[in-house]
Amino acid sequence: MKQELLSIIVPAYNEESTVKIFLEETEKYTAEMPVDVEYLFVDDGSTDNTMEKLRNLSEKNEKVHYLSFSRNFGKEAAIYAGMQYSRGDYVVIMDADLQDPPSLLPEMYRLITEEQYDCVGSRRVDRKGEPPIRSFFARMFYRMINRMSKTDVVDGARDFQMMRRKVVDAILSMPEKNRFSKGIFGWVGFKKKWLEYENIERVAGETKWSFWKLLVYALDGIVAFTTVPLVFSSLLGILFCLAALIMIVFIIVKTVVFGDPTTGWPSLACIVIFVSGVQLFCIGILGQYLAKTYIETKNRPIFLVEETNIKEKPEINQR
Repeated sequence: MKQELLSIIVPAYNEESTVKIFLEETEKYTAEMPVDVEYLFVDDGSTDNTMEKLRNLSEKNEKVHYLSFSRNFGKEAAIYAGMQYSRGDYVVIMDADLQDPPSLLPEMYRLITEEQYDCVGSRRVDRKGEPPIRSFFARMFYRMINRMSKTDVVDGARDFQMMRRKVVDAILSMPEKNRFSKGIFGWVGFKKKWLEYENIERVAGETKWSFWKLLVYALDGIVAFTTVPLVFSSLLGILFCLAALIMIVFIIVKTVVFGDPTTGWPSLACIVIFVSGVQLFCIGILGQYLAKTYIETKNRPIFLVEETNIKEKPEINQR
């Protein structure tokens, strides 16, 4: 009987100092599992020696495969590419910096095979080592998106999760360009189990996620999985229209009945500036949705592969 295959997808961007450590550490735990394993490293346009390290690893270990993008397309594109090129009956996504503990892999596999879960995810129970300001805004983001969206986005959830092939196929059936994996994983559903662990620091190198990049990523997630901001801007417009109507009636009555002259130009200027600011804010919300729609309609590929050692290229969909 043919043994089942586990595909481990590892997005990597300037991770020359971690890929070898990651492979050695992960091998300790996959060796205990009754499955064949393939490692699929996705080099996201690294500018260091990550690709050279991956070539050397693939020469020494036949289980190591790699894709190299023509430029930096982002982690979301790397995850999508890894899923398209994976062949496993089970697929797991892991970061190369070992912040996703390989020690959880055997338990994930057991839960899927013995307790019939379709997907086993992981979440951090704390944010030890993170700047307080980043932790605060992260908690606010999860609270906000879960109130605005019907998709369940778990606070502290990582991309680190193991899935059956049917879950991967469901995710690949969503070829949208503006990808927010945490939302997509929740949107497809299926029977899911969460494993919790304490936050782990990187083994080497530096994080590529600045506060600004995380903020943009959060905004992409909100735009991708809820239209509440559009509803909010519409309600705000209606509210200001009603307030303006009330003020017009008040001024007319005040002028006709009491004969008061028109006064209050400083306050009027403040009101005009404030209302203009609100209008620009609402136009900005609308612009975000229009921009994402524009990107989708251009139908550009999500990623472009410059180099790979995968001999049998699977049929992939890059719409």
